[in-house]
Parts: sequence; C-alpha cells; structure tokens
Amino acid sequence: MTDSDDRQGEFRPDIPSPARVYNYILGGKDHYPADRVVAENTMAAIPSARDAALENRGFLRRAARYLAAEAGLRQFLDIGTGLPSNGQVHEVVQGIAPESRVVYVDNDPVVLAHGRDMLHGVDGTTILRHDLRDPDSILGDPELHRLLDFDRPVALLLVAVLHFVADSEDPDEVVRRLMKPLPPGSHLVISHGTDDGDDDVEKALEENYKTSSSAHVRTRPRVEAFFDDLELIEPGVVWTPIWRPDGASSPLFDDPARSVCYAGVARKP
Repeated sequence: MTDSDDRQGEFRPDIPSPARVYNYILGGKDHYPADRVVAENTMAAIPSARDAALENRGFLRRAARYLAAEAGLRQFLDIGTGLPSNGQVHEVVQGIAPESRVVYVDNDPVVLAHGRDMLHGVDGTTILRHDLRDPDSILGDPELHRLLDFDRPVALLLVAVLHFVADSEDPDEVVRRLMKPLPPGSHLVISHGTDDGDDDVEKALEENYKTSSSAHVRTRPRVEAFFDDLELIEPGVVWTPIWRPDGASSPLFDDPARSVCYAGVARKP
C-alpha cells in the first residue's frame, strides 16, 4: 500500500484532492489552498483546462440523456462522482424518467458530505463510500442492491476517474469486474485523460502526483481497450466535445484535442 493509498478517505485539507482541484477548475467553491495551488499550476500548464473540464461535464450530461431517453435505461451507477455541479446524473435522468434510480460512489469525505446533503429527500438515489480500485467492495454493498436490480440493465459511469487508477492496479480488471455481474443491455460510459493532443499534459500531471490520487494519461487505443467485448455506440471513442454534440456552444469544438480527454459509451451484448 502506498502513502497515497493510506490517505484515501481521510479529510486532509493540507493534501490536494482531485475532486476539489476539479471543483476549483470548474469555478466551484469547495476547495482549500492546497487544491488551488495544484489547480492554478494545472491551468498554467494546460491553458484549456477549464474548458476541458466543462466539456467533460457536458459529455456526462449528454451521455446520461442518451442512456435515459434513447437506450431506455433506468438504473445508473456513477463511480467517482466528484463534488456536485450543475447537471448531476440524477437530475438529468430523473428529468426524463422520474422512476430512474442513481447510486453515486466516491471515497472523498468532502464529496460524500456534499453528496448526502444534495440527495437528502431525493427518491431513488444514494451515495456510497467506496474506492473504485476495490470493485468487490462496491458490488457487495447491500445498499447498492437495495436500489439497483442487477437482473435489469444498469449504466456504469466511470467519468474522469479511471485515469486515477495506475496500470499496476490493473484498471482493465477493475472495469471487467464491475461489468461482469451486469446483465445484457447494460452500458459502460468512460471519459479519460490523454496527452495524445497536448504534450504539456504530462507536465501538469507532475502536480497531480502530489494529490491524494495520482493521474495517468492513456492513448486512444488504450482507452478503447476498456470497451473490449462491448458494442461501442457511435461515434465510438472520440474527444469529449464531439461525442454526440447537442448544438450547445462549445469553445473546443473546432479544436477538440484541447479537451485532452477521450470519451465513449458502449453496450453489453
């Protein structure tokens, strides 16, 4: 177990948290000085960082809409949800189908506190404390099975979180283990950081290695491999701004590589 592993789940405002760094980049208010230092360094190294973060949130909302409105899913498991922002998964899918059920999972104590407050009184939702790198703990939680019926299709959302799982921690096995008990018709949603279009991303990650979870960029073929044995939904694995754009204004649409993030959705046959 590494030192960063020991810090997982502890409230340590002196140690930057990926969720709080992301919150600062998005213009939120739930962060501390240590988070702001990392965020500012990241934005200095990657000038498009704020737009890229907004594009990732836009992808999440479009994917959730697709799953609820077109694919007809009514059960959602969002792991690594991060701090609340506009257009959370339950807001999107319950706006389309009020009977939809959403389980959020995170291990950051600040995320959990804000998530529980956000979901208070919201039927069909909960937030659970688990680490993505321990899929058996997630799958074994009775509260998960109280809300989600694994005999019916489930959407598994891993949005901007797999890049915090090192190769040594076998992210492919993490994804396989999470998808294995889900029935046919279930879907997998992934967005993942990359340096394919921007060499400065690696420099920015030098700062992320000081946070409670280190980050690891991956290439497009490597991200596509997470969808092995699944049926990719058109347009496949692409830059976040060009995954089924909805006509909303996008500052990165003409230069999507500046989003430094790939995205895709696939169906389990």
